[in-house]
Amino acid sequence: MIWYLMSRAYLQCIAESCGKPLESKKDSFQCPHCGGLLEVRYKFEVMDPEQVRTQWHQRRLSGEPIDRSGVWRFRELIPFTEEGTRIISLSEGNTPLVGARRTGWWAGPVHLTVKHQGNNPTGSFKDLGMTACITRADSRSVRVVACASTGNTSSSMAAYAARAGIKALLFVPKGQISEAKLAQALDFGAVVVEVGDTFDQAFSLLRELAVEMGIHLVNSVNPFRIEGQKTIVAEMLEQRAWQPPDFIVVPGGNLGNISAIGKGLRELKGLGFIEKVPRLVVIQAEGASPFVQTFRAGSSELLAVDFPDTEATAIRIGHPANWQKALRVLEWSNGLAESVTDGEILEAKTTLAEDGIGCEPASAATVAGVRKLVRAGAIDRDADIVAVLTGNQLKDTEYVYRHRKVGESSKTRLQVEPDLDALRQALMDKLFAVPV
Repeated sequence: MIWYLMSRAYLQCIAESCGKPLESKKDSFQCPHCGGLLEVRYKFEVMDPEQVRTQWHQRRLSGEPIDRSGVWRFRELIPFTEEGTRIISLSEGNTPLVGARRTGWWAGPVHLTVKHQGNNPTGSFKDLGMTACITRADSRSVRVVACASTGNTSSSMAAYAARAGIKALLFVPKGQISEAKLAQALDFGAVVVEVGDTFDQAFSLLRELAVEMGIHLVNSVNPFRIEGQKTIVAEMLEQRAWQPPDFIVVPGGNLGNISAIGKGLRELKGLGFIEKVPRLVVIQAEGASPFVQTFRAGSSELLAVDFPDTEATAIRIGHPANWQKALRVLEWSNGLAESVTDGEILEAKTTLAEDGIGCEPASAATVAGVRKLVRAGAIDRDADIVAVLTGNQLKDTEYVYRHRKVGESSKTRLQVEPDLDALRQALMDKLFAVPV
């Protein structure tokens, strides 16, 4: 599909000590002056929020492929495309906002809804960013895209690269990625390189090679990834009739997602779409919590974790590339950061499942974090909270099998001889026994 929106975009360094815009039109992932992170800035046209909100809503009735995308439907917020741009889309976004009353009671009680990004085409929130950065790469005639990944980025990149007809290269840490996620990337035709023991090692090696070999990175250091991911807040607020919640809670790995949500909120507020700004909350696993430690210490340097350790593989990252962007949005929104144990993540995931809501382990960290913060008095009881669930339940089936084993401790899985009497007795004992 082809779409044209007059480009008003430029790249600028986020470092306060630098803040220089890029003079060249060539895309880059770090400031050539200070080496800092870059972000896409816009000279937005004056908008009438009410008129634009109506237009976004009406596009939901359109049959045009670009309007069926939950990212490009909000294209006034991401005007970086140029004339003749081919939009690489799989109808991403359009994910549900689901009430979680029982889970909210367990976590607080709080008024809890979950924004389930696991309903995206490849099963994670990464698709929102990937449609944007692969569209940008395709418009620049890029031949090879690459990422280092704990899983979700790899499958998303592979799918969108295949859609665009671009080669995809994936670096993964050996034995540290869910088989389900790896299978997705392989199915979409990505070249997979298993290297290093951690995501951070794989990513460091890839960044060096990318410069040397002219490979186009699509990790969240790519500022156009953030542009796609920020549209989640426009969709979330539209689903809430433009009434912001008190808190938006997000799991933290490489911290691109919280950075994107903060950027989206800041721009929507600046354009007059909202007045109230939700407080943003980052939840990390206790064994992989460099950002939480940095935030608590008030440090100007990242307190990195060289060997992150958590079963929540999607957030098993010790050197998050976007920590400075994340720190900035938490300071702007008066946000919070907390860590939770793997045991607390499992308990939260089990509670969500009992509410009929499935997700990968890293997603459940959000709910575990809400409970911990409510108990600590940092979040008020009965607060209005949206927890972002970042990945689909089937992203890490090994985790489910590890924690729901066959045997005497199993609550839901039985092994029975193929005999009618044995089956009848097993079902009577399981389904109809009176609790002691």
